[in-house]
Order: sequence, then C-alpha cells, then structure tokens
Amino acid sequence: MSATESEDAAILTAAGAPKPRPRRLRAAFVAVLTAQYTLVALAVGVTVAGILRYLVTPQIVAKFEAIEAALKRWPAP
Repeated sequence: MSATESEDAAILTAAGAPKPRPRRLRAAFVAVLTAQYTLVALAVGVTVAGILRYLVTPQIVAKFEAIEAALKRWPAP
C-alpha cells in the first residue's frame, strides 16, 4: 500500500457517508407547502367569489330586468 492510498483511505473514513435528510425536516417542508397552497387557493376562491358577487351578478340581474320590461311592453295575445 502506498502513502497516497493510505492518505485517501484516511480522508474517506474521516469524511463519512452523506447523511440523509431527517424525516422531520421533510414533514415540516411538506406541511409548509400544504399551508401555502391552501392559503393561495383560499385567496383565489375569495377573489373569484367577490368578482362574481359584485361585478357579474348585477349585470345578469340587469339583463333579466331588461327582458322582463320588454316582455311587459308586448301586447297580450
């Protein structure tokens, strides 16, 4: 065995194998991503509901009221 091989062996034993990520860290990461996804989905849902309630619904009601007024102007058969 040469001197460089013994040095390489010493370096390899000192370095050790890479440690896998702990499961707690992975679980915390998944929990944070889930919470973030939930909050974004909630914000998007509330925004869409607000747009529908305050912008789209009055337009639809106005169209039906216009149709109702037009039908009332027609002579009865």
